[in-house]
Amino acid sequence: MKQITTLLSTCSLVSSALFAQTTDKPNIILFLVDDMGWQDTSVPFYENKTLLNERYHTPNMERMSQMGVRFTEAYACAISSPTRCSLMSGMNAARHKVTNWTLELNQQTDETSEVIDLPDWNYNGIQPAESHINNSTPITSFPQILKDNGYRTIHCGKAHFGARTTPGENPLNMGFDVNIAGGANGAPGSYLGTKNFGEGSPFAVKGLEKYYGQDIFITEALTREALREIDKSVSLKKPFYLYMSHYAVHTPYDEDKRFSEKYRGKYDKQLQTTLNEKEVKYAALVEGMDKSLGDILDYLSSHPQVAQNTILLFMSDNGGLAQSHARQGMEDRDQNAPARAGKGSAFMGGVREPMMVYWPGVTKENTVCKQRVIIEDFFPTILDMAGIKNYNTQQTIDGTSFVHVLKNPDSLQARTLVWHFPNLWGESQNKEEGYGAYSAILKGNYHLIYTWETQQLRLYHVTHDIGEQQDLAKQHPEIVKQLSKELSDYLRERDAQRPSLKATGKLIPFPDEVYAKK
Repeated sequence: MKQITTLLSTCSLVSSALFAQTTDKPNIILFLVDDMGWQDTSVPFYENKTLLNERYHTPNMERMSQMGVRFTEAYACAISSPTRCSLMSGMNAARHKVTNWTLELNQQTDETSEVIDLPDWNYNGIQPAESHINNSTPITSFPQILKDNGYRTIHCGKAHFGARTTPGENPLNMGFDVNIAGGANGAPGSYLGTKNFGEGSPFAVKGLEKYYGQDIFITEALTREALREIDKSVSLKKPFYLYMSHYAVHTPYDEDKRFSEKYRGKYDKQLQTTLNEKEVKYAALVEGMDKSLGDILDYLSSHPQVAQNTILLFMSDNGGLAQSHARQGMEDRDQNAPARAGKGSAFMGGVREPMMVYWPGVTKENTVCKQRVIIEDFFPTILDMAGIKNYNTQQTIDGTSFVHVLKNPDSLQARTLVWHFPNLWGESQNKEEGYGAYSAILKGNYHLIYTWETQQLRLYHVTHDIGEQQDLAKQHPEIVKQLSKELSDYLRERDAQRPSLKATGKLIPFPDEVYAKK
């Protein structure tokens, strides 16, 4: 931190011409991690440091948190594609209707159920505004708006917002000038250059052929390419937006030998035993991601004229994998504790994320922000940061800019957040843990979860009960009634799809309709 502060203080010495170029519009880097739980780091995003924080070594996340602000109430969708489509469009998933993960043209990716039929969601993803692809959502993306306003826009890594062979599969059609290794695949076939990053598999990563056969991890290859494009943007004297969208830390858990050995045989206080091989490889994946963040911070340190005008945002796309990856009998000690469950779940473990922002001259060092933020907020926020006020979009924006709280940490605003997932994913049979088709609302201290298949309404006081162990629905029927109506009205306004019952063929009632029958 001291090094960066010293280097940034030299910015007054740069030429007036370069100063004008770099301060006209800020450079913006969004560093997005895949499947990273809010506890998969040595940086605490809860009230206090947890035992899980002690498992991981993320010195560069620590470095960034010291530089700027970390958010303790940041949220995304519970699954990858919905989050990425909300990011690109500024819409809640209930509106854009890409409510599960996408891959092949005209193919749903849902699990099956003997009880419910799923709605016809937009399984072809989001598309450029002029597109007319069935089961997709045409949008005006914020990278396109940045590009139209003089930015050089760089996509690096995982895209996963359009099905294969659709225009939306290719980031170049979604407002990016440069696409490095982004396509329809939501995971890498392999992290290893020695395996050509999964060449020949449905999840093969394309665009990194220069690294084929090399002993290099994909996280490192992507970082090198990203830094090369930053350098090119600087030489062109153009403001840049870099979407550093890592495939890490998604499965497969290939071994990153640069970091794995330090975790092998390591005693873990949370598990009260040594880490197993899966846990070793996962921790190394996390540290490899952190090393990438450090490489970007190092680049900024060595280029103070760029650093003094570069905003850096850090976020994850959903909760970390939990139940299916937990040790037998240790499901309560998963990677999202003290939050409950994980990726795909309606509970906090499925949607709560690690988030940080560093904005030179705006954010204060080593601060904590309790403002509630959800992924669709990044769309208006980034445009706000870029100073772009007047823009038109094909879609209605649900997100709200959080620039105000970066400039004035005391200007917290109450936010009501909604999730809509009328789908079946992975752990969908485990409805007790919040998996399966659900909708949910978070307002004030209370989190209401509606399970479509069972028509069950559950209520939790998440401020006092982050683990959501005590269902308060029977004790607070008036709160259930109020939140059920707000959730239902939100879904109706966006024409949100609903599952139907196989037995009757009828649509399952909205939450407030279920409550009214009680």
